[in-house]
Amino acid sequence: MIATPEPDHDWKTELMAIDQSKSGIKGLVDAGLAKLPRVFVHDHLNLNIKSGPAPDNVNIPVIDFAGVNTDSTRRAMIIDEIRNACMKWGFFQVVNHGIPVITLEEMINGIRRFHEQEPEAKEKLYSRDESKKVTFNTKIDMSQTMAAYWRDTLTCVMAPNPPATQELPGTCRDIMLDYTNNVMNLGTTLFELISEALGLNPNHLKDIGCTEGLYVMGHYSPACPEPELTMGTGVHTDSGFLTVLLQDQIGGLQVLHENRWIDVTPIPGALIINLGDLLQLISNDKFISVYHRVVARNIGPRISIASFFRTYIEPQNAFRRYGPIKELLSENNPPIYKETNVVDYFKFKHLKGVEGTSALAHFKLF
Repeated sequence: MIATPEPDHDWKTELMAIDQSKSGIKGLVDAGLAKLPRVFVHDHLNLNIKSGPAPDNVNIPVIDFAGVNTDSTRRAMIIDEIRNACMKWGFFQVVNHGIPVITLEEMINGIRRFHEQEPEAKEKLYSRDESKKVTFNTKIDMSQTMAAYWRDTLTCVMAPNPPATQELPGTCRDIMLDYTNNVMNLGTTLFELISEALGLNPNHLKDIGCTEGLYVMGHYSPACPEPELTMGTGVHTDSGFLTVLLQDQIGGLQVLHENRWIDVTPIPGALIINLGDLLQLISNDKFISVYHRVVARNIGPRISIASFFRTYIEPQNAFRRYGPIKELLSENNPPIYKETNVVDYFKFKHLKGVEGTSALAHFKLF
């Protein structure tokens, strides 16, 4: 939940002032910010949900991909682990995933370099025009909630048609290309394994377009002077098929599991995988997309890179229809959702607002 705007507080003016500065939250901090502007204050403490470290034996699954493409016995075990994680958590961490640790570290450093360069170098990319393939901005909800989140973000649409090389910021250009190429390869493996976990042909999810689009967001959250009052990212589910998240060692990501917020403890060299709403829809609720959030911290900066596999970016894919996969349906497992296209899905989700809502219920048949 977001705090209700006060009658005497002009939230929109304050939000627009932050937006028009084009310097982001880092600009506010560098200017000596000691107290949060009102638009950053979130009333999340009213949620009657426990938060913190997981109870004993309740942890985000960690899956070791060693041998996934060379050992059939290990592959079968990994598929079982993925199936359980996707059914019960919607989240898991992956180790030995094939992306070199030095690549992960340099990607984090590259996003840090971008956000910590001189403001004038970032201003030219500051935009909310979603038709642009490379943008920088502060996370602000200008629709219903009228709130700002404690993070700045560099967004790059990297597939199927990446931006021209010169459009990518020089501070992270080479590593962005290298890292996202690695993520695309890992995504192919993940979708093969998830297909098999659903009892489908390994190429099924790839064949229906799940691996085609990649939308990358490099988040930067400076140390917050009043972290108990705001959020780095509000309560939400991801909209697409699958997200690959690289985070530094500061932490802050929490997953809602059995009505409790569970901290996702950073593991050096690991990647976090979570399912999106469209994968829950096409799996007919066999696999789940779950609520998660990022709490603000008084240390930082916190850096994370979320890579979203989703297909609506390109016009030729925008109206491709998705519904429960027919091979998963039976008399005892009828379709739960109607077919939709990603344009209609995203329009409805953003109309409802991202914070604490899921669009899936709207597309249910009963």
